[in-house]
Amino acid sequence: MREKMLAGDVCNRIVVIAERGLSLVQAAQLMRKRHVGCLVVVDETGAGRLVVGMLTDRDIVTTVVARELDAAVLTVGDVMSRELISVLEDDSIKDMLVTMRRKGIRRLPVVTSQGMLVGLVTLDDVLSLMAEQLREMASVVETEALRERRERA
Repeated sequence: MREKMLAGDVCNRIVVIAERGLSLVQAAQLMRKRHVGCLVVVDETGAGRLVVGMLTDRDIVTTVVARELDAAVLTVGDVMSRELISVLEDDSIKDMLVTMRRKGIRRLPVVTSQGMLVGLVTLDDVLSLMAEQLREMASVVETEALRERRERA
């Protein structure tokens, strides 16, 4: 295991994607079918999938539903977050968390230095990883206590 865990190490590499021209209704149906709260919006290029934005369930609610817009005439490109906030696959988890905190977001696309999609990391992913590490540490303490009890007996 690496001393320093990187975004590319912890990201989910199976990512549900959409292109800008996909209808918003189809995007919402895709989110429902795949049980996800966001789609990474990409442009397909010869070099791979270039990340150009994100569409979240919250974007749909706050931008479309709350404003009573007609979702049937909108596309992913009309509603997606255009300010691309992502992390490089070689960024540390600490750097990733700093970005999430500063920007107030829970999901980040992980990209190459050329902006090509590597995966997606969520705050839930990081919390699960940290919980696993805490369980391992607790196990060490429990094992040590058991060893000490055996030695005293």
